[in-house]
Amino acid sequence: MVEKYLVLVLAVVVLVLVLELIREEKFTFKYAFGWIFVALLAIVFAVFDKLLSRIVHLLGFELTKDFVLFIFFAVFVFLSLLMTVFLCQQDKHNDTIAQKLGILEFELQELKKKMDKTKHDDRK
Repeated sequence: MVEKYLVLVLAVVVLVLVLELIREEKFTFKYAFGWIFVALLAIVFAVFDKLLSRIVHLLGFELTKDFVLFIFFAVFVFLSLLMTVFLCQQDKHNDTIAQKLGILEFELQELKKKMDKTKHDDRK
């Protein structure tokens, strides 16, 4: 029974922390979605513990602890995959910005050369 309250308190703390990080704009919803989902899932299972027992036995697990461990593993694999996708998207975005910056620097150098040439020609 104590574990139920411990899980509930921990899940609420995680949920509040994630929402506060979103509010302070230190975390975007895109990245927070997985954490919010996990916290809400933990709250549901802590409140409706009979539901968890039914799901455990329905899926063929003998112990609830085994199922919870499996869920934690699955969730962290999912979150790792999600973070990898976001990281790849960010990497592509950085490459695009670097290419655009390189083009702008090249164009700026060309404009400076033209201006220097124009000033040099005006002096003659």
